[in-house]
Order: sequence, then C-alpha cells, then structure tokens
Amino acid sequence: MAHVELSLSGAFVPQARTPSEAEFVTSVERWSMTVAVAAEPCLVIDVNGSILAVSPSCSELLGLGKPADAIGQRLNAALHLIDFTAGGGRLEEPETENIPPLLALRSERLARGLMRVVPADGVPALTVDAVSTPLQAGDRIGGTLTFLSPVRY
Repeated sequence: MAHVELSLSGAFVPQARTPSEAEFVTSVERWSMTVAVAAEPCLVIDVNGSILAVSPSCSELLGLGKPADAIGQRLNAALHLIDFTAGGGRLEEPETENIPPLLALRSERLARGLMRVVPADGVPALTVDAVSTPLQAGDRIGGTLTFLSPVRY
C-alpha cells in the first residue's frame, strides 16, 4: 500500500490567468472571418454600412466583383438596388436605408425582407430574400450579418 502525504502548510493561491487572444476578438471580427470563407451567400457590414466581409457566392450573386474589391464599399452604394415596380427604377437614398442589413443596424433588431438587385449591366434583375441580425462589439452594436437567398419564380 502506498503512503501519500499532503502539505497543508502552504495556502492555495490560484494562478493568474492570461486571457486568450480569442477573448479579445469581437463578434463582428469573428463573423467577418467566417463569412470570408463561407459557401453560403452572406455578408457583414460595419456601423457605417461599409462592407467588412462578403462570401464569394454573395459577391457573385449581387454583382460585387471580387470579394476583396467589395471590402470597404458602402453597401447601398455598391449594390444596384431597384424598386419593385414594373419599370424597376433605381431605389433612392431614403428607401435604401430600409434594406434588411441597414435596417437591422439602425433598429438593433433582426430584420428580414426582399431586395431587388441588378447584378450587372444587361443581366436581369434578381430578387433576394435577406435576413439580417445585429452583431455586438462589446456592449454596443458593431455591425450586421446578413444571409441572402435568391427568390426563384
């Protein structure tokens, strides 16, 4: 039989823990890294409405060019948004603020809606269903994450 002695003379002092690097990464940064390599059409914008990350499939779907080229562009300026009339006129500034990614940012709530986009000249208009959720950056909203799905007629 083995004999074990425990020392009770020293007080237990927990070791100071250094936070891991992952604890300093915000939700916006974490989702941006995920979106950049996602297979699904999705994007992340910051509080100013600028594109932080866009998946390759989203960039192709919306006609944004190469994903790296879309980074930093304001979303409502990068997209060729049109209205739902038969003529499909360009969506004006006040209405562009109500597209789901920007509405979720402003309302700080989940937003869902349809957007009509012309991906490129000579390409027919495309309707996409967009679901956007606000992303936290500490104790405030830091941006939004949006998933998009083309609506097939």
